[in-house]
Amino acid sequence: MFEILKKEMLTPSVCRMVVSAPLVARAAKPGQFLIVRPDEKGERIPLTISDFDSEKGTVTIVTQSIGVSSAKINDKAERDCFADVVGPLGLESEFVSFSQERYAAEHYVFLAGGVGTAPVYPQAKWLKEHGAKVDVIIGARSENLLIYTEEMARVCDNLYICTDDGSKGFHGLVTAKLKELVSEGVKFTMVVAIGPMVMMKFASLTAKELGLPITVSLNMLMVDGTGMCGACRVSVGGKIRFACVEGPEFDGYLVDFDEAIRRQKQYAVEEKEAMEKHVCKIGRGR
Repeated sequence: MFEILKKEMLTPSVCRMVVSAPLVARAAKPGQFLIVRPDEKGERIPLTISDFDSEKGTVTIVTQSIGVSSAKINDKAERDCFADVVGPLGLESEFVSFSQERYAAEHYVFLAGGVGTAPVYPQAKWLKEHGAKVDVIIGARSENLLIYTEEMARVCDNLYICTDDGSKGFHGLVTAKLKELVSEGVKFTMVVAIGPMVMMKFASLTAKELGLPITVSLNMLMVDGTGMCGACRVSVGGKIRFACVEGPEFDGYLVDFDEAIRRQKQYAVEEKEAMEKHVCKIGRGR
């Protein structure tokens, strides 16, 4: 069984858990994801790996309560167990195979939006440990929704905080901060954006405007994690790709974000109704 060794609420709706999964931890690489099933009758939930420790045999997941299934994960307590933790799945980040000379020549900048900040952490950590220069720009609507700021500061060269309401750091979007840094003469070699779909869309447009390559992570399109259900279909460069097995990372210039955003909202009404029923059930003590 996959025991929850540590649980911490990062915000009222975002939970971080350290889970015992030795075989997964031994094979995990930045950019990959897991499938978590909270109980025997639970839905399969894809979650990007937020950290891993092969020696301790643990993986870290960060889950935002959006629908019933994600809420069931966050409802669990320390010492509870998940029915399944399957992985690592998906392709590892391209930079994992870089040579030492390549790492030394790179200057990555990560644009992290909301809960997307969590999967940025193992990527920034890996790059920094291998000699690359790493900057991270974290964005959230307000200060109380920021996560991983202290952890990220330890694994990057420069950390920039952005809030929509100006409650902390730069008053504005992560894309505006990126433009400011480039205008000041910072020479980035690669942009990586992980966060809400609309944020990655505009991050890609901004990177293109600045002449910078960009990678985005489409883990939010996944359902079964194997590509068989077809829910992860996405148009990339005019071709249908499957985010589960061919991603989750793709060239941001080539992703049809408008199509992906429409598909992501397809079951919004049903998900809202199911979540309302779940909250009522919890309120009645199940």
